[in-house]
Amino acid sequence: MYGPPGTAYVYRAYGIHWCFNVVTEREGYPAAVLVRALEPIAGSAVMSRRRQQKDHRLLCSGPGRLTQALGITSAFNRAPLDDAQIVLKRGTPLPKGKVGSGVRIGVSQAADWELRFFERGSPWLSRPG
Repeated sequence: MYGPPGTAYVYRAYGIHWCFNVVTEREGYPAAVLVRALEPIAGSAVMSRRRQQKDHRLLCSGPGRLTQALGITSAFNRAPLDDAQIVLKRGTPLPKGKVGSGVRIGVSQAADWELRFFERGSPWLSRPG
C-alpha cells in the first residue's frame, strides 16, 4: 500500500481470501482502493472454471470471489497496473446520480465512514448499496 500509485496491493483477508487493491497516492503514503466487485464482460468461461460457479452474477461479486475468478494471488502484489499481467483501463464515467456511497463492509474501525462507492442498482455488487 506504500508503493507508487497504479500498483496492485494484494493481501490475504482472514487467512482465506486474497483481496485486490489499487494504490492511489504517492509512494510512501498508505492509500489504496479495495476492488470489491466487477461486472464480468470478457473471460467468463475461465472465471466460471476457476470459481466452479455457473451463476454469472456470483463470479466477481465480493473481493474473495473477484480475486479467485481473475486468478489474482500474492504473485500480483506490487505489480504495476499497466503491466501485461494486470491491466486497469479507464471506463466510461457514470452520471453523478448513478454513483452511490455507503459505509464500509467488514471493518471494525471507522465502520461508519462512507468510503464505499458503487454504481446504484448494479446487480454485480456483493452487497446492495
